Amino acid sequence: MQRKMTATCFNDQNNQIVWSETLYLAKDMIRYWGSKPTVSTTADDTRTLSLHILSRAGFGKSFKFEGHDERTEASPSSNYKASLQTILENCVLIMALGTKFLANPLLPQRLRRLHEACVAFKSYMTTLYEEEKRAVDEGRSTDKNLMNSLVRASQDESRTGAGLTESEIYGNMFVFNFAGHDTTAHTFTFAIYFLAAHPDVQAWVHEEVREVLGGTDDWSYDVHFPRLRRCLAVMLETVRLYTPVPVAKWTGDGYRSLDVGDDRTVVLPPSTMVIPSYASIQTDPKYWGTDSLEWRPSRWISDGPSAGTGPGNEQLMTPTPGTYIGWSEGARDCPGRKFSHTEFVATMACLFKEWKVEPVLQPGETAEGARQRVKDLIVNDSAPVLILQMLHPERAPLRWTKWEK
Repeated sequence: MQRKMTATCFNDQNNQIVWSETLYLAKDMIRYWGSKPTVSTTADDTRTLSLHILSRAGFGKSFKFEGHDERTEASPSSNYKASLQTILENCVLIMALGTKFLANPLLPQRLRRLHEACVAFKSYMTTLYEEEKRAVDEGRSTDKNLMNSLVRASQDESRTGAGLTESEIYGNMFVFNFAGHDTTAHTFTFAIYFLAAHPDVQAWVHEEVREVLGGTDDWSYDVHFPRLRRCLAVMLETVRLYTPVPVAKWTGDGYRSLDVGDDRTVVLPPSTMVIPSYASIQTDPKYWGTDSLEWRPSRWISDGPSAGTGPGNEQLMTPTPGTYIGWSEGARDCPGRKFSHTEFVATMACLFKEWKVEPVLQPGETAEGARQRVKDLIVNDSAPVLILQMLHPERAPLRWTKWEK
């Protein structure tokens, strides 16, 4: 029931919002990065970008992009954006301790502020929920953000006695934000550092963006997003090697048979959790070639007989079923897959239409040496902290400059 209702919220109407809001924010982000001689706040800034996109597409709240050096401290009790950011940055504590525990006034200040954020955010969601219920009752049309869509889907189902409760709606909205915030933000960080280390791939992406968008300032989700396949290939390849969150599966109430090849079948007992080895599946040379451990986005561009030629007319390669599960697979795959694709592609288009990125050279270092240093940082300085991420990207500052015309 929950899957059915939540999946309907992620549709092209919402993706239109994601597309336009991402363009608005990413253009400001690249202006901010381009104005600085060096940028060491890539991870912080992409988290801000992701948060603001979720604010607009999830709740209908739009904010101007602020770079890391431009942000000011705000009280989570009086500011919606601050409350959401505080909650997302401390979601593990919230889930571990519970909101009732956090309500204790004798707790340290950090935990009291976290309680303030929970109360403020719950109040905002309650207001939005009541407003949308009134709009449904009065037959008024409202913005197609995720919160509104979820309330309407639940109201429609409630006529048959299968709607979501108010707390279930809040829970799903928390999951939407939790699942869509750091995952995309850290994928952006990995991708930008990979691109900084591979100027040839930057040129390849730049060629496509210039060809597809040309000189127009009217970037259309319907017209342009489907043609920016190289931009999407950068995301798919980054997630192939650095999947943020391995998804767990369950056998449910019954025994399940699992075909493991070589005519062997394993029978799993009920209530068993199964976590596939993403690193093994998505780098198996049998499916991904002898260079399966290399970051090469062009592997996603098909050169078969049905593929077009040239940027904007190529086709994406479809992996063998079961060999690529970055957004899970099957009937219970990630409903926000296209949401994240839209956000990523729009950002890549904004960044690389006019700009390119490179590592800042250390004393006595060559450009090739700097690129190798960044590659080593990606491999050796990445680890799961709730989700997989680069631990210290600030150790390799970047520099953004414009392409020569």
